[in-house]
Amino acid sequence: MGSSVMRRVSVRSLSSHKLRLVLTVFSVVLGTSFVAAALIFTSTVSQAFNSIFDSAARGVAVEVTAAESDAPGVPVELVDELRNKKDELGIDRLVENVGGPVTVADSSGKPIQTGGAPSVASAYLPPDRAIGDSANTIVDGRAPAHADEILINNDAAEKAGLHVGSTTTVVLGTGVSDPLQVTVVGLTDMPTSTGGFVGIAFDEETANQYFSDGEYVSVVDMSAKPGVSDTQLRDAVHAALGDAKTVDDLYKVRTGDQVREDQKAQVGEFLTIIQAVFLAFAAIGLLVGTFIIYNTFSMIVAQRNKELALLRAIGASRKDVSRSVLLEASIVGVIGGLVGLGLGIGIAAALLAFTESQGLPSNGIQIGATAVIAALLVGVVVTMLSAWIPARRASRIPPVEAMRASTVEPGAGSLRKRTLAAAIVGVLGVLALVVGGLGEGTGPALIVGLGALLAVIAVVLGAPALSQPIVGGFGAVFAKPFGTVGRLARTNAVRNPRRSAATAFALTLGLMLVVVIGTIGTSFKGTVNDAVDKGVTADFIMSSTNNGPLPIGIADTVREKVPDAGVVISQAVATAKLDDKPFWMTAALGGSLNDVAVIKTEQGSLDVPGDGLAVDESTARDQGFELGDKVSLTALTGDVVPVTITGIYEDSEVIGPRIVGADAYRKLVPVETMRQAVPIWVKGKPGTDVDELRSQIEDVTKQYLVVQIQDREEFKNSVSSTVDQMLVTLYALLALSLAIAVLGIVNTLALSVVERKKEIGMLRAVGMARSQVRRSIYLESTYIAVFGALLGVVLGLAIAIPLVRTLAYWGLDAVVIPWTLIGGTLVGAAVVGVIAALWPAVTAARTRPLEAIVES
Repeated sequence: MGSSVMRRVSVRSLSSHKLRLVLTVFSVVLGTSFVAAALIFTSTVSQAFNSIFDSAARGVAVEVTAAESDAPGVPVELVDELRNKKDELGIDRLVENVGGPVTVADSSGKPIQTGGAPSVASAYLPPDRAIGDSANTIVDGRAPAHADEILINNDAAEKAGLHVGSTTTVVLGTGVSDPLQVTVVGLTDMPTSTGGFVGIAFDEETANQYFSDGEYVSVVDMSAKPGVSDTQLRDAVHAALGDAKTVDDLYKVRTGDQVREDQKAQVGEFLTIIQAVFLAFAAIGLLVGTFIIYNTFSMIVAQRNKELALLRAIGASRKDVSRSVLLEASIVGVIGGLVGLGLGIGIAAALLAFTESQGLPSNGIQIGATAVIAALLVGVVVTMLSAWIPARRASRIPPVEAMRASTVEPGAGSLRKRTLAAAIVGVLGVLALVVGGLGEGTGPALIVGLGALLAVIAVVLGAPALSQPIVGGFGAVFAKPFGTVGRLARTNAVRNPRRSAATAFALTLGLMLVVVIGTIGTSFKGTVNDAVDKGVTADFIMSSTNNGPLPIGIADTVREKVPDAGVVISQAVATAKLDDKPFWMTAALGGSLNDVAVIKTEQGSLDVPGDGLAVDESTARDQGFELGDKVSLTALTGDVVPVTITGIYEDSEVIGPRIVGADAYRKLVPVETMRQAVPIWVKGKPGTDVDELRSQIEDVTKQYLVVQIQDREEFKNSVSSTVDQMLVTLYALLALSLAIAVLGIVNTLALSVVERKKEIGMLRAVGMARSQVRRSIYLESTYIAVFGALLGVVLGLAIAIPLVRTLAYWGLDAVVIPWTLIGGTLVGAAVVGVIAALWPAVTAARTRPLEAIVES
C-alpha cells in the first residue's frame, strides 16, 4: 500500500481523536519546556554578563592581583620594582588600587540589598592617572577629598534613595574600624555596574588607611607603550616578578582579555549548575512522559486492532503499519516540542523577571536556535522511542484480527521472564544499597547511586507482577464499604497489570524523589537541631543577615560595651595551604570554645595556645595527625607558619573541624583581610536576664547594619527555614512531574473507558446507575494512584536511608524519616486518583447502554 495512503490514515486517525491527541501531547510538553527554559534562561543571562564583562578592564593591557581572593594582595615593594622598570618592560602607565567589601546604608538607615552582587569600596583615581575602568566618570557632584566623603555608583544611589549631599553609614567588611558616617559628594557611572552592584570610592589616602597596612595593594593595572602587545607586556612583567613557579603560586598576571574571559568563566560555572538542575528535572519529566506515551500508544494500538488488521488485509505491509504508528508519534512529538518551546519561553521569561528583581542583569530574552532545535528534537525522539514497541506490536497484528470484536491489548500475558529479571536486578540493587550505606564519602555514595538505578529498573520490570497482589490486597479492604462497585473497580485495576504499572510509575518516580529529598532535608535539620541542643551553651549566636562575614570590630564592641556579657568569642576564618592544598581553619578569639560549647576532647586540650592547632578526628585520620606533631602551614603571602597539634576532639558541627591559635591566625591572615567569621558566641554573666542581655547587644550592634542576634531556638529555626525554602523549590519543580503523572492517569482512564465502552453499556443495561459507574472509575483510579505512591515511598526510603548514611562524612549524623510528609503523600495520592478520574468517570457515566451494546 502506498506511503501517501498510510500518511493520510495516520493524520486522519489523529484528527478524529483530538482529545486523545491533546492528552498525549501534554505528556511531552512539560519535559521539553524545561529543556527550552534551561537553555533560554542560561543563554540570556550569559549574554547579558558577557556584554558587561566585555567592557571590563578596558584599556588595561596587564593586571596583577593575588592568586587567592583571601590573600592581602601585591606587595608594594614589587609594585615599586615594576614602576622603576617601566621603560624596560614596556609599561606606559601603572595604576595601583586597594579596596574591600563594605555594607552601605540606604536613606532609611537599612543596608542596601544587593541581591548577591558585590558591594565594594576602592580608591578614587583622577582621570589623568587612571586606566580604563579605574577612571570613575563623575556624572554629578565632585571627587572625594576628605575621610568622611564618598562617591557611589549612580544605580545604587538611585535604588537606595541617596543623592549628592546625603549622609549615610558605611560598615567596612575588613579591618577594625567602627561604622563610618559619610557624605555622598559625587555619583559615578560605572560600565560594569549591573543589577544590585554597589561601588563606593574614598580618596586615596583614606582608602589606603582602611584597606591596606602600607605593604600590599589589591590590584595593579598597566597599559602598554606603543608597539608593545598585551601578551609581550604580560610575559615581561611575569618574568620581572621573579621565579615562575613562585609567581604563579602567589599572583595572577593576566592580560585584559584574560581578565574578561576569567570573569565570564566564573559566571559560566554558576550558569552551568543552574542549567544542570533544570535539565535534571526535564529528564525526570521526560522519563515520566515516556511511560505515559508508551501506555497511550499501546492502548491506541489495542483499540485499532480491527482498523490495522483491515489495512493489512487490503495490502498494507508490516512496515506500512509500524511506520503509520511512528508517523503519528512524530506528529505528536513535533506538536509537543513546539508547545513545550512556547511554555519554556514563558518559564524563562518568568525566571528572568524574578532574577532581574534580585539584581541579575538581562538585556531581554534571547531565543537561540539551540533551544528551538533541542525542544523539537527532544520531543520527537522521546515520543518516537516511547511509541516504538507499540508500533512493532501493531505491525504484527494479523488480518484475521479484523474478524474479531475484541480490543484487548496484546502482550498482556505471562510476566514470568520479566518478573525473574526484576528479581535479579532487584537483588543486585539491594546489595549495592546495603554496601554503599555501610560506608561514608563519595565512593559509597556512588555505590548507593548505582543501587538506586538498579532498584528503579527492578521496579519498572517488576511492577506489573507486584500490582496484582498489592492492589488486590488493599483493594479488597477498601472495596468492602462499596460492595459490588468496589470489587468491580478492584478487578479493573488489576486486569491489565502492565498498563496499571506503567500508569502508576509516573507517580512512583515523582514520590520517590520527594521522599529522598525530604529525608535528606529532615535529616540535615535533625542534625543541626541535635548539635545545637547538645553542643551549644552560649545564650546568643550573632551572625550576618547577608550570610557574609561580620566586621572584626563587632566582638570587641560587645565585649567592651555590653555590661552583662560574660563570654564573647568570635570564630575567625584563616585560609592556608598544607602540602600545596587548601586548608581552612577558624581561630577562637576572646576565649576558649569550651566556654560556649560542649565538645568531647579525645586527646590533649581545646584551650589552644597561640601557636597550636586542634583538629577533629576526621581531620586527624585523613591527614595522619597525632598529638604533638609539628605542622608547617603556608600563608597566602607565601610565609611558612609552624604550628603544633595540641588537641584532637570528636567531630563537631558546632565548632568545625580545625581550630588554630590566635598568634598563628594573625600570622596567617594579614590585618587588611581580617574578617570575623560567623558565628560570634555570647554568654551572659551568671544570673543575667537573657532578654536584658539581648537588648544590650542590639543597642551596641545596630550601627553595624547587618548583625542578627539569635538564641538557640531561633538559630535552629533559621537553619530549618533555609532548608525548607530549598525543599519547597525542589518540590515545586517535582510538582510538574507529578502533573504529568496526573495527566497520565487521566489519559489511561479516558482511553480505558473507550476500550470498555461495550462492557460499561452492558453494566448500565443490567441496572448499574450512573453514580455507581462514576464511583467505580474513581476507585479504580485511586487504587492505581495509591499503588504508585506506595512503590514510590518504599523505593524512596530504600534509597534515602543508605544515602544519608554515606553523607555522615559531611556532617549528617542520623537518618530522620519525614513520616508526616510520607503520610501526606499517600493521602495526596488518593486525592490525585480521584481528581484524575473526574473527567473519565463522567464520560463513562454518560455511556448509553443500547448504543454501546450494538456498536460494532
